[in-house]
Amino acid sequence: MFTWLAIAVTACVSYSLAVVVRILTSREKKIDYEIEHLYSVGDEQFLRSMGNLLGPAALEQNRITAYLNGDQFFPAMLDAIRAARHTITFETFIYWQGDIGREFAEALIERARAGVKVHVLLDWLGTRKMDPKSVQSMKDAGIEVERYHPLRWYNLRRANNRTHRKLLVVDGTVGFTGGAGIADLWTGNAQDPKHWRDSHFKMEGPVVAQCQAAFMDNWLKIKNRVLHAETYFPKLSPAGNSVAQVFMSSPAEGSESARLMYLMTIASAAKSVKIASAYFVPDDLSVAALVGARKRGVRVEIIVPGKYVDTAVTRRAGRSRWGPLLEAGAEIYEYGPTMYHCKVMIVDDLMTSVGSTNFDSRSFRLNDEANLNIFDVDFAAGQSAAFENDKAQSRRITFEEWERRPLSETIMEKFAAVFRSQL
Repeated sequence: MFTWLAIAVTACVSYSLAVVVRILTSREKKIDYEIEHLYSVGDEQFLRSMGNLLGPAALEQNRITAYLNGDQFFPAMLDAIRAARHTITFETFIYWQGDIGREFAEALIERARAGVKVHVLLDWLGTRKMDPKSVQSMKDAGIEVERYHPLRWYNLRRANNRTHRKLLVVDGTVGFTGGAGIADLWTGNAQDPKHWRDSHFKMEGPVVAQCQAAFMDNWLKIKNRVLHAETYFPKLSPAGNSVAQVFMSSPAEGSESARLMYLMTIASAAKSVKIASAYFVPDDLSVAALVGARKRGVRVEIIVPGKYVDTAVTRRAGRSRWGPLLEAGAEIYEYGPTMYHCKVMIVDDLMTSVGSTNFDSRSFRLNDEANLNIFDVDFAAGQSAAFENDKAQSRRITFEEWERRPLSETIMEKFAAVFRSQL
């Protein structure tokens, strides 16, 4: 009896260890070599290469509107929802209980009861703090609510693959993406540590169809049903002067599109790279790309969270990577007033990339992500102005200061860096 029990326990432990190893082991193809600097971001070849390598081509005649902080982007998103006539598709990583969560639920429920087809895709891990009553009320109103990769014994290998995408599309004509989740922390105007600094963006024009396709990519994985009617993919009219593309990155397809986009863009920079990143934990190739840009004379500026962070281990793992960047002359700033949750990169005052992707291995290799790239001088100027305003509220960290940090901090950073592939 004891022998069979020991065998059973050993088998269970072995299986559990095998599952954990599989979960923590990335299976997709990796980019192993630094990308050459062959042309600049302003070169037509850059646009062609990005369009072909990332998937969808950049499209003309779009209008992109930037919103700073919840006081701006939440009303814009809710206005769009309340104006919906046919369809709403909504995907998010974080949706927590609170006032803004109830307001979104009420707006979605009202539209569903009015006959609008509403589809909501929630990451299982990121929405655990969501009010179960809100979910049930949505379902009772006829909203299709699905959880992405819920934890089940038969799909444990998927547990480490989350959808980090933040996508809202209304009637197939208006889209939103950016860094914000649905939680009270994102309300307000970054006025104190209880209200985070973040940006979100509205799309109008042909690029909205690519945003809708990004939602459908994950919807198909969960529902196996294609939503393809004209109410989801209508004919889209020109809306502005911006060239833009929405691209997806997902380990399920063996894709490193997010990482490739960052590496290609940094390798093509000729003048400046500005990175606003909530979770900046660069891998070796990313560090090499940024140092290479500095050697070409490119100014590199990076804003990251300061003392207000939601995950200390990520901050420490990120700081462990700063040495070569600071030594090469990159400027790193820690934002002071509150948690800094932005995900924006501006290159050569021409290209801006925004969306859900963090500058870390989790976003590059483990999460499903979606980003919006905008090729527009005027839009880049607006984002640069926001970047400068954030920088004015940040403290620059010098290489000398980083080298002089206490031994205890260095030890903790090295320990945190062990988990870098999962951060």
